[in-house]
Amino acid sequence: MYHCEACGREYGPDGPWRCACGHALDYARRPLPDADSPPDPTTLDRDRGLWSFEPFLPVERRVSLGEGWTPLIDDAAFDAQLKLDSVFPTGSFKDRGATVTLSQADALGVERVVEDSSGNAGLAIATYAARAGIDAEIYVPADAKPTKLRKIERTGADVVRIKGTRGDVTDACHDALDGDAWYASHAWQPAFFAGTMTWALEVAAQRGWDVPDAVVVPVGHGTLLLGAYRGFRALRAAGWTERVPRLLGAQASGYAPIAAGRPASDGGADDANEVADGIQIHRPARGDQLLDALAATGGTAVAVDAAATERAHDRLARAGYQVEPTCATAVAGLERFRAAGTIAAEEDVVVVLSGQNY
Repeated sequence: MYHCEACGREYGPDGPWRCACGHALDYARRPLPDADSPPDPTTLDRDRGLWSFEPFLPVERRVSLGEGWTPLIDDAAFDAQLKLDSVFPTGSFKDRGATVTLSQADALGVERVVEDSSGNAGLAIATYAARAGIDAEIYVPADAKPTKLRKIERTGADVVRIKGTRGDVTDACHDALDGDAWYASHAWQPAFFAGTMTWALEVAAQRGWDVPDAVVVPVGHGTLLLGAYRGFRALRAAGWTERVPRLLGAQASGYAPIAAGRPASDGGADDANEVADGIQIHRPARGDQLLDALAATGGTAVAVDAAATERAHDRLARAGYQVEPTCATAVAGLERFRAAGTIAAEEDVVVVLSGQNY
C-alpha cells in the first residue's frame, strides 16, 4: 500500500505513480524490522549484497547484480571516511534504488518501465531492466553527454532525446506515460528510496553500528539524502543504533532550492554550475521531504559553484578516486562546511563518492 503524507490518500501497489493531489507517494508503512524483536545484526549475510538488509526492504530480491557493501575508506587527506559507491555495477549509488525498483516491477509483472534521467539513474534503471528482461524507455536531455547515452543504448533500452531543460525532459516523460508503462522514477518511485536507504545501513554496519556525526552528499532530486535519512531512522527504530547523524547536502549553484530553504526554484542564477550536470534540478520531486530531513537532523545544504567543483574533482583524481564532477560537489561542500564551522574539527564525517559515467 502507498500513502500520501500531504493529503492522506492511500493506493494499492498497482496505483498511480503520484497522488491525485500531486504529491509523491510513500509506503503506507515504511519497511522496518519489528522494534520489539528486531533481527540480530550479527546474522547479516554480506554475500547477499545490500539484500542482506532484506528485513528493511519492501520486496524480496528478484533482480540483482550483486550490488552493495561498497568500500568505506578512512582518508586522512580529506579528514573523513569516503564511501565508494562509484564501484557499483553501473558506477553509481543509483544501483541501490534500481535493484529494489526493478525487483518490485518484476514482482508486479511489469513489461515496460519508463524513466527520465540525465545519466546515472537512467543507466541504472536500463541496466537492471535488461537484467530482468523488462523493456525500458529512458528520456534524456538531447545534449546529455554522449558517453552516458551510449552506455544506456547498449542495454537495449529505447533512448528518447528531448530538447530543452532537464524539467522539459521530465515533462515529456510524464506526458508519454500510458497504461502500459510503469514509471520507474528515481525521484518518485518509493521503492527507489527504499534502495538508497541501504547506504546508511551499510555505513553503520561498517562502522560497528556507530553512526558518524555528519554525512555529506550531493543533492539534486535528493534520492541519496532522503534515503540516508530513512535508513538511519530505521536503524534507530530497530535498536541497532542510538542516533541519526546530521545530514548535509551540496547542490550546484543555480540549481539549489534546498540550499535556499525552498522546495523548488525557477533558476536563472548568473553563476549556474554547469559542471555538476547530474544534480541540475530546479524542482526536486520531494523538495518538502528533503527540507524536513535536514531540519529533523539539524542539517543544512550549500550551493557549490563550478570552480569549487572542478578544484574538488581534481583533488579527488590526484588522491586516486576516479569519479565524475557531480560527485565532487560533496567534497567541495565538505570544505565549505568546515570553513563555516558547520562541521567542527573533531567531528566524524562520512562523504559519498559516486559516479564514473562522464
